[in-house]
Amino acid sequence: MVPAPVSAGNQTVLDAAAVARCVKRLAHEIVEHNPGIDGLALVGIVRRGATLAQRLKSALAAISGADIPIGTLDISLYRDDNRSGSGDPRLLAREIPFSLDGKRVVLVDDVLYTGRTVRAALDAMADLGRPESIQLAVLVDRGERELPIKADFVGKNVAAPRGQRVFVRLAETDGTDAVLMGGAK
Repeated sequence: MVPAPVSAGNQTVLDAAAVARCVKRLAHEIVEHNPGIDGLALVGIVRRGATLAQRLKSALAAISGADIPIGTLDISLYRDDNRSGSGDPRLLAREIPFSLDGKRVVLVDDVLYTGRTVRAALDAMADLGRPESIQLAVLVDRGERELPIKADFVGKNVAAPRGQRVFVRLAETDGTDAVLMGGAK
């Protein structure tokens, strides 16, 4: 997702403190839903999902003391709405330094909207192994799915009108933490 310019046309949905609270709450919900953190792994969808996964790893370590394995996944060529060229989709990049087999994987992304990114990530992960289960954690769920996909853990539900975009900005990539809504598609 392209960072939103800070302008009068964008409404702030979450400021930096609210983003931090959402990440902390997501971590607590993940621990509550997964008694015995053994076998848990995080996989963040590149770009901001990977950053959020790293933040969740830190928050989970603070809560449980566990060092949870983390990986990243770029699913660009698995998307059904942005395929270029012919042939089978393939992973552009992945950094998953552990086997997915038998793991309880928490897939992490910034915004859940149509569900197509998550579907692509599920396809990509199926090519990499057979997890015991896959749970979905998102910072923002803006609704209006095109596919029957639902997040297990949501930082904030946002009712964004059609034609409005939801932009997640994170300090690591954008210089500041915020969730903004505005602009045309």
